[in-house]
Parts: sequence; structure tokens; C-alpha cells
Amino acid sequence: MTAGRGGGAGAGLFSARARRLVSDLVLLAVAVVWLGPYVWMTITSLKTLPEITRAPAYPLPQAIQLGAYREVLQAVPVMRYFANTVFMATAIALLQIALALPAGYALAKLRFVGRGAAFVLVLSCLLIPAQVTFVPVFTMLGAAGLVNTFAALILPFGVSALGTFLVRQALLSVPDEIIEAARMDGAGELRIIYLILGPMLRPTLSALFLFSFVFHYNDYFWPLVMTTDDRVRTLPLAIALLREQGTGVRWHLVMAGNVILSLPVLLVFAAAQRQLLRAVTARV
Repeated sequence: MTAGRGGGAGAGLFSARARRLVSDLVLLAVAVVWLGPYVWMTITSLKTLPEITRAPAYPLPQAIQLGAYREVLQAVPVMRYFANTVFMATAIALLQIALALPAGYALAKLRFVGRGAAFVLVLSCLLIPAQVTFVPVFTMLGAAGLVNTFAALILPFGVSALGTFLVRQALLSVPDEIIEAARMDGAGELRIIYLILGPMLRPTLSALFLFSFVFHYNDYFWPLVMTTDDRVRTLPLAIALLREQGTGVRWHLVMAGNVILSLPVLLVFAAAQRQLLRAVTARV
């Protein structure tokens, strides 16, 4: 009987190890699929144009070439576009957080007629593609004379239905006694929202900031529609300019520009990996 139990335990341990091995292999395959385009993009940026267009193509450059990066920095005002992009994405993310906090607080903790309908309306906004509103928003901003301004790039995205939903769901797990105690101490609603509940929702707000920042950092269509002036153009547009210059597509320049574009975001995720994981898995 003892031998039977030992054999069963050994089989169970082997089965657990096999499942762990299969899981690791699947995760490794997914990682390779996701990292493959970045590796190919980086390798291509280090090749010369004849090496890229040669058939059959060599997987690795014969000699590492950094000339594409120097040419990109000289062809377009990369640093200006980069500063514009970071400013726009940061401003949108902070504005979304500032407005999502009171909106989520109202839907989670205040009692008023139509609260349920308001929450359903917020959820319905998640189902509407942003492209549906581009024409009327562009018309309004054009009539207001805001084309080629940072206001036109930032204000249309200041309110986030996803941010409101995330904050509302996080606030549902905050005890009402904390809010009542703050009111008894004389704290107003804004102080409760931003100084008491805000720090408690740091993981949720961190995730919202990162998701919003990355999305708008990579946004191409809206800056393309709203800007024609280099003073407010963003970095993704610089990559498009590289495609339009000269005859034919100079793939080594395009790939070098994409490496420059993606590197800051990759560094942010690498630096904030633990914080992001904690933000996604935490209840509050």
C-alpha cells in the first residue's frame, strides 16, 4: 500500500512537472512571436538598403551600420517630435486620471437618480469606435480655431470611459466608513477624492496612466488629421515622412525610425514592470 501511495505521488509530481514544462514552452513560443517583429526591425535598421532589397536576403547584416540612425536624426526634427509626443501623451493621461476620479467616485459612492443609467451610458461608450466621432470633433475644433494646437490633440481624449469604469470598480471595494470619517473631520468632496481616495487607488491609476500614455504615444491618425505644423507634430508622423522622402521606400531609415519610436516605451515598461503587474493584479 505504501509503495502504491509512493507511486501515485511520483506520478502526480511528474504530471505537475509536465504541465509546468508545457506551460513554459507555450509562454516561450508566445514571447518569440511577440518579440520577433522587434528583433527583425532592429536587425533591418542595421543593414544597408542593398542588403535589405537583395534576394535572397541575409538574416544578419554583413557589417553593423549605424548610418540609418544618423540620417533619421538629420532628415526630420526627431527630438522636437519626441518632446511633442511625450507632452501630448502625458497630458492626456493626467487629464484622464483627474476626470476619472470624480466620475468614478460619483458612480460608486454617491446616491442620485439615474446613477444606473449613467453607468450603462459609460459602458456603452466603450462600444463606440473613436473613429465615429472624428468628423464632428474635427469640425468643432476647426470652428474654434484649434487646428495645429496641443489643445486639439489633448482635449478630445480628456475623458476616458475606460478610466471611469476602472476607478468606479476599484472604489466599490473601498469601505464607506473611510469616506464618512473624512467628512466628519471636515474634508470636502474634492479633498476626499484626490487626497484620500486617490492614493488608495494608486495601482489602478498607475495602470490607467500607462495604458493611456502608450496608446496616445503611438497614435498616428489623430495627429495626422489635426496638425500640419512641425511645432506640434508627433513622432509617429516623422516615421511617415521617412517613407515619403525620395523615390521608393528606404526601409533601413523606416526601421531605424521605428526603433527610435519604440525604445522609450520599451524602457518605460522595463522600468515599471513590477508596478504594472501589481496594478493589474491588485483589487485596489
